Amino acid sequence: MQIIEEIKKNRLISNPSEIQKLCLDKLKLNPLPNIKSELWRLSNKSKFSSFLDYSHKKKESKVSFPYKNTSQNIIRLIIGENTFINIKQETYSIRQSKDSEIVDYIKKNISAFDQTDHWSDLLNHCLSSKKNILGLNISGNKVPPIEILSASSSESFNAKTLILFFEKNCKVDLLQINLGNENSSLSQTTYLCLEEETSVNHGVVSYGKNKSNLLNSLNVLQKTKSEYNLGSLHCKFNYARFEIRINQLEGDAKTIIKGIQITKKDEQIATYTKMQFNGPNGILEQLNKSLAEDKSHAVFEGTIIVPKIAQKTDASQLSRNLLLSKHAKIDTKPQLKIIADDVKCKHGATISQLNEEEIFYMRSRGLTLEEASKLQLSSYLQEIISCIPVSKDKWDLLDKLLKEN
Repeated sequence: MQIIEEIKKNRLISNPSEIQKLCLDKLKLNPLPNIKSELWRLSNKSKFSSFLDYSHKKKESKVSFPYKNTSQNIIRLIIGENTFINIKQETYSIRQSKDSEIVDYIKKNISAFDQTDHWSDLLNHCLSSKKNILGLNISGNKVPPIEILSASSSESFNAKTLILFFEKNCKVDLLQINLGNENSSLSQTTYLCLEEETSVNHGVVSYGKNKSNLLNSLNVLQKTKSEYNLGSLHCKFNYARFEIRINQLEGDAKTIIKGIQITKKDEQIATYTKMQFNGPNGILEQLNKSLAEDKSHAVFEGTIIVPKIAQKTDASQLSRNLLLSKHAKIDTKPQLKIIADDVKCKHGATISQLNEEEIFYMRSRGLTLEEASKLQLSSYLQEIISCIPVSKDKWDLLDKLLKEN
């Protein structure tokens, strides 16, 4: 665990920032998460160790988007390239957040962090240099689509941080792409702050290569009458964790979460979600899917928290899972923690295989076994892929995934 040893011996950063000092102090006391906790007990120890086994390097290789830019009306940014952005139009504005805004926001969050629940964020903040922190203040109801790329460098551990402040009445499509290069680890922490009556359509695509690892943390704050839609895909990582924490601060907000993780060979990919309602009339629609092949392992754990103040909450959480091998493994645990008495909350989980009757029907109509299986997989994947704001002419995710199966 090379990174942990570097943290213990203060060999990570020569001149740490205030944020890095705070996080280093916390991690030196407890450098590893509590593996007995519910959030970490299923994590493969060997793979988690390999995630931490790369040295933190300041030098990063140049990266580019995995598809061509087919439109000029798109704002594209790569975290780590020190790209300055300050756009002011009649219908929208995007400006780089001030250093003081970023520091104050992260410090405020760190003060409330539990070391085990937010271990991934603490690790990220003690490793993220100023160059690898991107903060944006976004306003307007006709904001062009925004695409933001994070990538790791081979044979190294990279940490990137993204903080987006969406002002009142803002409407935007946001696509985040996390790319893992061969033999590398990427830590990505993202904060989204939605003011009143804001609508954000957020896509997260995390795509790895041979022996790449990912720790992806997403923290979302929603104010009243805001709407947040998340569509996510994680695949091709030796080890990956996607941690989602969403807090409806005052209620009367809507959240839609649809995600899928695809595992093959001996990969392990996990998704952990925590949905917190802190006011009445909140809405949640959540669907998580896992597709596991070979000897791989997929994990989903989702928690919905409804305190007494959150009356009239309407929340649903469904975990649908597909096993394509008798050696693959899927763990799923949707759960509700409800104190309010006037709510509509439901949750459920299914684990199944490809439908043999449907395959037989398609084969009787002239399709081969491979064609019938891919057609069924296409339907299973499309429900999630369609929620990710990336157009088919730029990056046909469904076609890419089906070719690999």
